[in-house]
Amino acid sequence: MQQAKEDLTPLYGHLARLIRPFPDFDPPFIRPVRQRAVELLELKEGNRVLDVGCGPGGSFPYLVHTVGHSGQVVGVEISPVISINARRRIEKNGWENVEVIEADARTVHLTGLFDGLLMFATDVILLEEALENIFPHLRENARVVAVGAKMSSNRLGRIWNPVLKMLFKLTFSTTPRPDYEPWRMVAKWVEKLNIEEYFLGLMFLASGSVATVKSQTDLKTSSQQKQEHLLAICKRIEQLGGELPMNWLDCELIYLERYAEKLQRNLDRDK
Repeated sequence: MQQAKEDLTPLYGHLARLIRPFPDFDPPFIRPVRQRAVELLELKEGNRVLDVGCGPGGSFPYLVHTVGHSGQVVGVEISPVISINARRRIEKNGWENVEVIEADARTVHLTGLFDGLLMFATDVILLEEALENIFPHLRENARVVAVGAKMSSNRLGRIWNPVLKMLFKLTFSTTPRPDYEPWRMVAKWVEKLNIEEYFLGLMFLASGSVATVKSQTDLKTSSQQKQEHLLAICKRIEQLGGELPMNWLDCELIYLERYAEKLQRNLDRDK
């Protein structure tokens, strides 16, 4: 049983033990990002807000201040090691309207509806199963804010991309590797998604409102059509005798279309 619990804590999560004597610790550089994220949730006093991937509770002070004593903050954290830190923060500050649920975002059991969703964890943002489990518990037009790491296209930021890839090896094995637009999964559920970048483009903050049922249906239909188009192009490339790139699932459609056209031209020229 102990081994099973240890497996729920990524390698970087064990650093939580070092800061456990300081429940309110949060890296100074990340505080402005947390504050901005909570501002974009547009919460009101008395609201219920969900903080998925809450970690040691770094965003709790800003969320509690916004929803007031009549509101509620519910954190979800998979790691039993990190959850201890979050609960110690709650106890030290005497917050009676904050709770932490120790569970996997993909299977966590939630009750009631929430007025806002904060996901300050790349691990959650990239998991479709987690989003499918969480979003049904959000009110219509609830605000959603997602914060996480991304590959940088900034000239200086690109230097740090290899480091970012290495750091991702310290996360869960199920966490997809970082890319340039990790908010694409969230975009299926959110309308008018706005993106802000921080730290040379290595961190993003995505915000928007929960899409209506019609919008979600349209987005899913569009995604299915894109997938069908992608498969059709790949089939055409194979028929033309071409080889698919190893990362063909991540390739832009325009790249594959041009590749197919080039193969067709070469074939026509050889006839």
